[in-house]
Formats: sequence, C-alpha cells, structure tokens
Amino acid sequence: MDATTPPDRLLRWSAGDLHLVLRTGDDAPVALVGLGAGAPPEPTGATQPLVEVLLTGDGRARTGPRHTDTGVGRRLRCASHTEEVVAGEGDGDGARVLTVVQRDAASGLTAATTFTGAPAGEGAAAVRVTTTVTNDGAEPVVLEAVSTVATGAVLAAGQDPHDLRLHRGLSQQLAEFRWSSAPLHGNGGLADSTSDLQSPLGRGAVVATSTSTWSTARHLPTAVLEHSPRGGPPGRALAWQLEHPGGWRWEVADVRSGDDALGVVLLGPTDVDHQWSRELVPGESFTSVPASLAVAETGGFDAAVAQLTRHRRWLRARAQRALGRGPREPVPQLVFNDYMNTLDGDPTTERLLPLVAAAADAGAEVFCIDAGWYDDTGRGFEAWWRSVGEWEPSTTRFPGGGLGRVVDEITSRGMRAGLWLEPEVVGVQSPVARPEAEGGLPEGAYLRRHGRRVHDDGRCFLDLRHPAAVAHLDAVVDRLVAPAPEGFGVSFFKLDHNVVPGPGTDERALSAGDGLLEHQRAHLAWLRGVQRRHPHVLLENCASGAMRADFGMLEVLDLQSTTDQEDHRLYPPVAAGAPAQVLPEQCGDWAYPHGRMSLEEVAFTQVNGLAGRLYQAGLLHELDAGRRDLVHAATALWRDDLRHHLVRAVPERPLVRGGEVQHPQWDGDAVALVLATPERRVLVVWHRGTADASVALHLPGARAADLRELYPLRLQPWSVDDGDEPGRVVLRPGLGGPSARVYEVRAP
Repeated sequence: MDATTPPDRLLRWSAGDLHLVLRTGDDAPVALVGLGAGAPPEPTGATQPLVEVLLTGDGRARTGPRHTDTGVGRRLRCASHTEEVVAGEGDGDGARVLTVVQRDAASGLTAATTFTGAPAGEGAAAVRVTTTVTNDGAEPVVLEAVSTVATGAVLAAGQDPHDLRLHRGLSQQLAEFRWSSAPLHGNGGLADSTSDLQSPLGRGAVVATSTSTWSTARHLPTAVLEHSPRGGPPGRALAWQLEHPGGWRWEVADVRSGDDALGVVLLGPTDVDHQWSRELVPGESFTSVPASLAVAETGGFDAAVAQLTRHRRWLRARAQRALGRGPREPVPQLVFNDYMNTLDGDPTTERLLPLVAAAADAGAEVFCIDAGWYDDTGRGFEAWWRSVGEWEPSTTRFPGGGLGRVVDEITSRGMRAGLWLEPEVVGVQSPVARPEAEGGLPEGAYLRRHGRRVHDDGRCFLDLRHPAAVAHLDAVVDRLVAPAPEGFGVSFFKLDHNVVPGPGTDERALSAGDGLLEHQRAHLAWLRGVQRRHPHVLLENCASGAMRADFGMLEVLDLQSTTDQEDHRLYPPVAAGAPAQVLPEQCGDWAYPHGRMSLEEVAFTQVNGLAGRLYQAGLLHELDAGRRDLVHAATALWRDDLRHHLVRAVPERPLVRGGEVQHPQWDGDAVALVLATPERRVLVVWHRGTADASVALHLPGARAADLRELYPLRLQPWSVDDGDEPGRVVLRPGLGGPSARVYEVRAP
C-alpha cells in the first residue's frame, strides 16, 4: 500500500506483538508517540522527532552536546508512508514492513525510516529499524550524524518519569556483561533540572558509545528503561539494541516533563564520537546501522529482555533463510577447544592426540585447535604474534603426518575439526605484509591513515573493501575447508579479533570513521559469503573474549565466546549476565577443569559452561576417575537435555538482595540465572561465600519442593527451603568456597 499521510493524522501499525503509533502533520516532524505490546497504546505527548540528522554547516537548532534538537530533525515533514508484507529470499516469512518518508525543504534531504517485524501474532513485541537519508537537493551535503531511530514514547500515558530506572551494561576484557540498574534521575543519571522557573530547558543526557571495532569493550549497545514505582513491582519497560560491530551511540535525553519528558536516540558512528562523516552528492543515499526496539507492558527488565531475545531469534532465522538455507545447527553442538587453561596457544601432535581422545570420550562434537597451529618457532604466542597472516600449517609442530594427521584423528572419532583464525589482521613480520613487488598484498588491501598502514601491537589490518584482501581471505578459508589432499576438511572456525584499528581509514573515504564503517560492512558481507560457499561450516565470534559481542555480528555467526577469563571463580557474573546481550544458545561459556581442583571446583567450572552453550576445555585426559565423571555428567546433561531447552529459553534474574531482584554482582558471594520457557525453568546457582551463607531466590509460583537437582548429583546436596513469602526459595550450600548447582524448577 502506498499512501500520502494527511496532516495531523495518527499512523498506527503493528508487527509481531508490537503496536506503534506515529504522529504526523504539516507543522512538526514525525514522532513515534506510542509503543505497546499486545494491544494498541494510547498516544503520548512525546515530541522527540523520529529522525535526527547533523550536517556540517547545519548543525543543531538548539546547541548542546547531545544528538537531539538537530536542524534537519526539526524541519523534516512527513511526505508519505508505505506498508508491505515482504517475503525473505527463498522463503515466504511474511515480514511486515512500514516505511515513513520525510523531507526537509531547506537541505534537500529525504529521510526514509523503515520498521521491520514479524508477522502479526508470530513474533515478539519488537521491531528492527533503519533510516536512509537521500540528498534530493542541488548541492552536496556532509553528514556528521544520522539517527537510526529516536522516540519519546518511553512512558505510558499518566506514568511518572521519576519512577524510571535505567538498566545498562559495562564490559571489559575478562569482566564482560556487568549489568547495573539505577534511577534514571539522580546523581548517576539525569538531573531533574526542569521546572516552571527555568528557561530554557536542560540539555542533559545519559550517553553510551562504542570504541573502534571492539563494539562491546566499554558500554553495551543494549539497555532498558523500566517504569518501577517505589514499592511496586516492575512495570512497563522499553529495550533497545544497536546492531553494528563498530561505531554506535545511544542516549537518553531530558526533553520537557510528563510523558514528554524524554528522548531516546539511537545512532551509528558520529563525528564527535568516531570521526565519522560522509559526503552525499545530489542523488546519493546513506543508510544508518540497524537498531531494534522492544517493549513489555509488565515485568520490567526481564520481560523486555525476553521480548528482545525472541526478536533476535526471529532475525537470525530470517538471516539464515536469506542465505538460502535453514540453521546450520538445529541444536547447538558441543565444542571442545584446546586453549583456555589447556594448551594456551601451544599445540603439537603429542599434546593434541590425548586431548582428542578425551574430548571424544566426553561427548564433544567439535574439536577446535586454537592459536599456534601455524607457528614454526615453538615458543608460544609471543613469538608468532607478529607473523600471522599466511595461515599455513606449521612444519615443526606436527611431525609424522603434519596437521592432517591430527585432523584425521579428530574426524575418525566422529567430531568436526576446527581451527582458530584471526582473519582481519596481518602481522608486521608476515610474508603477506611485504610490499606487493615482493609477493605481499597491495597497499590498498590494508587500512591506512595519513598515508600509512594502521598498526596496533605488531599487526596491521586488512581493508575488506579491497578485492585483494577479500580474495586472500577467501583463498585461506577455501583451502582449509577443502577435503584432503588439497585441504584439511575443516568445518569450524574460531574467528578472533584481538587488536583494534582506532578510528579507521581515510583511504577512499572523507573520514576515518566512514572508511571503517564501510570496511565493517564489507567484513559482514565477507562472512555471509563464507556461509554461502560453505553452508556446513560453523563460525565462532571471538574478540579477546567478548569485545565484539553486538547483534550485528551475532545475527551472522553461530556462537560467542563470552570471555577470556581463566579464573573459574570469577566466571559466574559473566555467564549470568551474558544472555541479556547474547542469545542463550550462542553464549559459549567455558568449562576448564584440571586435576588440582577439588570435586566441588570441577563441578563449579562445569556449571559455568552449563549456564549457556557449554564450551568445554581442560586437560581432560589428566583427570582422575572422580573428576572425569563430573565432566562427563555435565556434558551428557547438556547434550541430552539442556541444549534443547536453550534454543527456546529466555533469561531471568532470580537473585534477591534487600528484598529486590538484582543483577549479578561481580563481587557477589552468590550469583544466579534462570533460563525459562513456558513449560520449564532451569536454575543455575553459584556460591562463593562462607559455609553459613544462604541464597534467597525469587521463583514465582515455586516452592522448595518444586526444585529438582540436575547437576552434579554426585556431591553433597544443598538444603532447599521455602522463604518467608510466596515465590521465595532459600538455598543453603552448607560449605565454604566455590560450589554450584543446576536445578529444574517445575513450572507453576
């Protein structure tokens, strides 16, 4: 349907379980004034424009450090809208699509905002959004920021903005996915500076941004605003995520008061944050990075994350169908990797063969040889760090048959063979890094800034906009995937990304940030190309753990290593926090037992893995019978039971502190996670405190008798008692130090 929207009309549209209301008219830009789950919402008084655009020479209409009140954003006016039902490539998934077109007469820009969601009644209360800006004027313009979407429809009519809490996440290597919650207004958020005595209104905002190509190394691109009146249960919540492995920014700005109090603005790279700008000559267009919105009417953070989780699954399934196939894994496969607390990047035939046998005995379906398989120095990663890039097997590490002998041993035991790659980098000492005249790649195949290759910690970076860079990586992957004797029959790659190129490249780009953006889009296109050529190959996402765990990557790749944290005692907050950012079935949670651990510690590290997609490591062949039995019990539980549950489950927070449900705390004595489906809840609990400690849990509808231990079963059971109010259960481990348990909770 194609329609011209009359002045002052409310445009209502729905997809999945989400309902939108947009206000249009001749005297104001289009505004998203209503978001509802399950039923159409009443429109609010929100005035935040749907689109914000900063231009060089035409910036903000009202000065300030945030990305609201832009000149273009204020001047845009609705021109038309279209509603469609679109089938995916090779499959009629019936996605619903709304496109709203606005024009700015002064700049000549047209902004088309596209909402894409599931068929009505089939999906979550969530939608993906992009905005495409086209220069329909007579002169070139330079973009400095383009929002994907902006809205003031945070509250329902009549709700008080002072009852809002902001849930947000911080990440750093070895300490990822640390969620926290605080009142939106206060010393840690927005100052409540607006009153009837104040003019002009404030210019405050709570802001999160990314850094270079480590998109989740500082702030997480996902956040939730929850309406939570004091003393009452969590209520309405709005969640969002930016879906890009590079520059992004989200901000929550104060606007006026009441249900027009706030503006949420989601953007990709910006000039002020990422040195991004893009010139559009007449007729050219630019499309923002994708973002998604989700809403829950009750249940707060957990309910909104549940909607976002279902939406992520729908988007991933649609992306796979667009590649012409169904999922490569109907259920997640059990991967053994030889790195963490195992071989640590120093593999040899002698060290690998016993591990291969032990991994197969434990039920592994994939065996991944991690870093070092290409190294001839034999001195570990300090020696080979600056020489990577050819990705040819070592001639010294695998005597008596080479790497092929080890791969044959893996496949003969019924497992897929996997290898570690860091495809985007070339070490400065690699033959690939030589000048083109000496057999290396052309200079244009590298990210360059100010006429020089970009270096970081002894590596330079391929520029995947260049055909020579793509051809090099395609040749590497195709060679390793090819069956013997041409290749090795590899069908799993752990793709790492341990260094970052800063703001990007100014080669063939107006700005370093724009060069980086187009390189990253080319990188995603390269990954899709690998999948098209090799549909059976599984791809892991890793970047020094989870430094690039955004949904832009995870829509394409199969699993995510959640951390490089090697201390099993510090892993629980990572494992418990990850499913709010990463689909549970993609959370590659490491378990790495060793013979010096007590039986309780072996169970503890295995529970780390059972909290998501079990990612097994450890020198299993050196374990005694008791420790080995604990490992085998965990892998059997995961393969036979939990992985089938994971693919439908949503995360919930059960831990109670001070009478309220809390996020996992990095230094907390107790950490807990629930993975829930309508039929079943699986409870994972870690204890790091004293022998007399108790763990209070919020499990609606459940009593102590409804908990059944699933793992480890072989060790002293914890006591399970009813709490002092309905839905409260109290666990008492009865021992000090690290211990952990997994329970099934009978659904109410």
